[in-house]
Order: sequence, then C-alpha cells, then structure tokens
Amino acid sequence: MFEKKPSRAQNRIDSLIGAGTSIIGDIIFSGGLRVDGEIAGNVSSRDGQPATLVVSEHARIEGKVSVSHAVVNGTVVGPIRSPEFLELQSKARVTGDVEYTNIEIHLGAVVQGRLVHEGAPAKTVELKLAAKN
Repeated sequence: MFEKKPSRAQNRIDSLIGAGTSIIGDIIFSGGLRVDGEIAGNVSSRDGQPATLVVSEHARIEGKVSVSHAVVNGTVVGPIRSPEFLELQSKARVTGDVEYTNIEIHLGAVVQGRLVHEGAPAKTVELKLAAKN
C-alpha cells in the first residue's frame, strides 16, 4: 500500500570544484562532489560505486555525467545517466538525453533531449503445465 520513497542524495560532500575554477578532462570520484565551477569532460563515479554529484546554479559541465545520485541546478551539456535518483532543480538546464530510475523535476527546469526511464529489469516467469493422466 505504501511505496518506499527513493533514497535521497547523501549529505556528505567530499570534494569541491569551486566557483572560478575550470577543469579540462574527465573527473572520476567517490563519495560526494559539488561543482560550482566549470568542467569540460565526463564526470562519473569510481567503478560505478554509489556517489552523489551536486551541480550548483552557476556551474557548467560539458560532457557525459554518470552517477547514482545527481542534483542539478546549473547547466549540463551532454547526457546524464543517474540509475538511482536525479533531481533537476528550478535553474537546471540540460542539453542531452537523461536516463533515470527516479526523478524529481522542479518548475523551471529545462531538458532539451529525451527522458528515458530505466525500470527494473523484467522478471522472467516460468510456467509449468500439469498433464492430466
């Protein structure tokens, strides 16, 4: 009767890319990463481990984003894959396809691309027929 709510992003931020900082190259991280600056490169979690990415209002990422939890309030030019939870806040601007399992989109967020739901894999059902003798 009651659905389990998706887990929210962790509160701990281990790394910060500050305002005024520009990074050219891919970022691979674990734990939590907050971006207030600019990244020209892909951003992903280490070995597909659970991780949280926070993209602040003035931040910009040009590249593919692939993390379990993401909170976006800035600009992402490239596809986003967030297999657990994605939150697009009111100033989020995404140009690219978005793959998600659970999503929260605030009024004002813009996505120029496809929204693709990644559902749980289909379960195989085995049917056995009983023969009458």
